[in-house]
Amino acid sequence: MNAGMTMDQAYLFNIGRNYGSYDLLGAHPARGPNGETGWRFSVWAPMAASVTVTGSFNGWQTDGPAFDRVGKTGIWTGFVSEAAQWDRYKYVITTQGGKKLLKADPMARHSETRPGTASILYDPADFTWSDDDFLQKQKNGQFPPLNIYEVHLGSWRRHEDGAFMNYREIAVLLGAYLIDMGYTAVELMPVMEHPLDDSWGYQVTGYFSVTSRFGTPADFKFFMNHLHSLGIRVILDWVPAHFPRDAHGLARFDGSALYEYEDSRLGEHREWGTYVFNYRRDEVRSFLISNALFWIREYHADGLRVDAVSSMVYRNYGRSDYVLNDQGGIESPEAIAFLQELNMVVTAMHPGVLMIAEESTAFPKVTHPVKDGGLGFTHKWNMGWMHDTLDYMSRDYSYRKWHHNQLSFSMMYAFSERFVLPLSHDEVVHGKKSLIDRMPGDYWRKFACLRVLFLYQMTHPGAKLLFMGSEFGQFIEWRFYEQLEWFLLGYDAHRLMQDYVRRLNRLYQEEPALYERDDGWDGFKWHNADDHENSVYVYSRWPSQGEGIVVILNLTPKPLIGYRVGIPWEQPSQIIFNSDKMAFGGSGYPTGADSQGVLVLKDEPLDGLPATLVLDVPPLAGLMVKKAFKD
Repeated sequence: MNAGMTMDQAYLFNIGRNYGSYDLLGAHPARGPNGETGWRFSVWAPMAASVTVTGSFNGWQTDGPAFDRVGKTGIWTGFVSEAAQWDRYKYVITTQGGKKLLKADPMARHSETRPGTASILYDPADFTWSDDDFLQKQKNGQFPPLNIYEVHLGSWRRHEDGAFMNYREIAVLLGAYLIDMGYTAVELMPVMEHPLDDSWGYQVTGYFSVTSRFGTPADFKFFMNHLHSLGIRVILDWVPAHFPRDAHGLARFDGSALYEYEDSRLGEHREWGTYVFNYRRDEVRSFLISNALFWIREYHADGLRVDAVSSMVYRNYGRSDYVLNDQGGIESPEAIAFLQELNMVVTAMHPGVLMIAEESTAFPKVTHPVKDGGLGFTHKWNMGWMHDTLDYMSRDYSYRKWHHNQLSFSMMYAFSERFVLPLSHDEVVHGKKSLIDRMPGDYWRKFACLRVLFLYQMTHPGAKLLFMGSEFGQFIEWRFYEQLEWFLLGYDAHRLMQDYVRRLNRLYQEEPALYERDDGWDGFKWHNADDHENSVYVYSRWPSQGEGIVVILNLTPKPLIGYRVGIPWEQPSQIIFNSDKMAFGGSGYPTGADSQGVLVLKDEPLDGLPATLVLDVPPLAGLMVKKAFKD
């Protein structure tokens, strides 16, 4: 057995309750029976006829001494004194039919860079963390509001010759950029090892291996530690919904359907060419929950964004041939139970860690506590808001009045879950166009409309997420194989757009009204949601204590002269943010305010409010208004 492995631990793994199975299984430095140094290998392969290991330490011989079985646990273990740190290796699994399979270690801490597929021996005791204060703040929930910058590490920035940067290089550049831009968190598209760049990391073969494309595990620990030193939370995309068929991976691992369902109607996502984890199997649940905890414990991840939750909870997701559950429904009871267990374990063991569901349907109670029948996530991506918003914003301005409820409809369910408002990588690929290129009209109108979109997102209840490149209006769709078009910042329109997003991000942190009460109507009030003729929306946001902010959105290129807005106070008001400022690339259209942005109200009730603000609303603009003077 491994040093530290006990039959009790193996038993817990077999019943789905070993949440640290990466310490039980895999390759670990150890001492042999005579005190010699080497590595202990352990792997779960219950249907194998025999198991051994091959690697650079034995010239890749596949007929080495067979491992020992560990009772009836399905675990095989063996010791190799010749093995050393950084050696490459694979398991040799002989099936019941006599076929030899060469498999990467499911618990490997490090892996070869594609096209290599071997695992690499790695001792994780090679980095000293210095983020204790940050982790304590995480436990106490002492963080600014959640404003996420979504990043694909391979295409955010590259060297001049097109080569990838190391995690350490990216950490310094990205950390400085996040602070400068006012983001409070970064979400990384999957950094787990994957064989195909085109998959963007979502077809994982090394669940415990940070991808070697950008360096070693220690390099990635530096990345995490450095961002924590800047106060930035790091969220990792995590993929427990499926895994690829690659021969060296989990697929038919010991010659049987081990990690996946035997029945292809349950066990395959044919549109993705992948297998589905068998959530009924206790050892698979141990593997997956251990994996989630591994990234939180080993790499100090501040959250996991769980990919493709809809494909897990519904058996008919993307399938024409599927199996109903025992009650005749399309839900997957075992996947639902797995997600509930996962979230309960993470929440109990690591309070403050974010668990974010990418769930694209109306599945109920995704962010409600498990004890109340929910899935127990902390947040859910608001895909309905995203779809309706981008559909509306893509429409010609003259047609928007016929679709006015597309923007107001989200408030019908805004407080049913704890939402993140995502403008993610999925919305700027596959012919959908970039965000700015979706906006209708000429060059000026595109930028103006994008500014209003970002202001609308920032003032709508919910945490925020924006994919890289959108903040400076990159026109081409995202390309995973090259860096962003940073040269665009040499052009005024793109540089001013970046300035605009920077200021908007900082305002979000400065104004509690924009984030404190995201969970109910105490924090949001409609003033006018029905002016479809002018395509105008007016609403206010409110903090727990203090002054509110009134938001005015004009979503057509026509300025509105003498527009009347109901205001919930009777003092003079001040425009604290105007998306049409020339400093942001706007027209600078006069609003009627003085040089300080102050407007005098009329003592006339409007829209059930005590006073009226009369102003000229600029074209394609968003305004934020507060009391000019405190009481």
